[in-house]
Amino acid sequence: MDNSKITVALILGGTSPEREVSKATGKSILTALRSLNYKVKVVDPAYGLNQPKNEEDYFGKDCAPMTNKNYVEIINSPLFDDVDCAFLALHGKWGEDGTIQSLFELRGIKYTGSNVVSSALGMNKEMTKIMLQYRRVDTPKWLTASMGYDPKTIIKEIKTKFGFPCVIKPNDQGSTIGLTICGNEEMVEEAVNKALALSKTALIEEYIPGRELTVAVLEQQPLPVLEIKPKHTYYDYECKYTSGMSEYEVPAKVSPEIFKYLQAQALIAFNAVGCESYSRIDFRLTPEEKAYCLEINTLPGMTSTSLVPKMAKAAGITFEELIDRIVKYSLK
Repeated sequence: MDNSKITVALILGGTSPEREVSKATGKSILTALRSLNYKVKVVDPAYGLNQPKNEEDYFGKDCAPMTNKNYVEIINSPLFDDVDCAFLALHGKWGEDGTIQSLFELRGIKYTGSNVVSSALGMNKEMTKIMLQYRRVDTPKWLTASMGYDPKTIIKEIKTKFGFPCVIKPNDQGSTIGLTICGNEEMVEEAVNKALALSKTALIEEYIPGRELTVAVLEQQPLPVLEIKPKHTYYDYECKYTSGMSEYEVPAKVSPEIFKYLQAQALIAFNAVGCESYSRIDFRLTPEEKAYCLEINTLPGMTSTSLVPKMAKAAGITFEELIDRIVKYSLK
């Protein structure tokens, strides 16, 4: 296949709180696509028909009004008439939740990542946990809260189901945005309100102590297990996206049995929500070596500090090869 004859629309930015991360992901992918000799159109759906005239403006300060309505207008525009594939470098709502995927399907345009249903499932943390539980993949115990909740009732449920500390986060955000680790009941109401400011549902989850591990799956093949060693108590936004704030070990130093088990669990999780092409599955491993699957990321980051490229490299796959395989898979 001659890459020079393939037009890829690189979709980045968007309207979610993860907009800046998406730009960083997009910049790395753009460099790879160009080195692979693809024809590339950069598109920020948040701008709609008011796309920047200069490519560098996509990566700088916001330069036009942004709305969710703009997604529909730009994807239905003639800009996409000659596009063979849309490479999704979006994160968060309208990027990972099946929304933009459904718009591309209506236009008959192929896109990278998972399909509408699996994207929606992966972005809905509670639904993901239900699917994991059904497939017998261990996941932390949980409960949810929505607007109008009673703090006293929620606190009582936490104490009954799993106790403190616990994790409270929005049900449909990524990059640990809106996440709080609550050490006591006095922190609960503020943490739930923080999560509900970003989502209709707050997920309240059992805190699992231990090591932070992750496994990427590429075309039904689990990559080497990676361990994250954040400078902070947990792998928060700063540790994820600030160089030097986390250390990464790949392959992770775990027993061969645990290594294989995590890879097997990652593949089960990948298929539990119907992922396609590639995804990243996050785990916690307790001191007793019991693994819990935390969540599935159907559009993982591709920045200089991102985890999937690190795992791919450990498997002998360069960043350019990774991007090329993702595009080629979407074109099948």
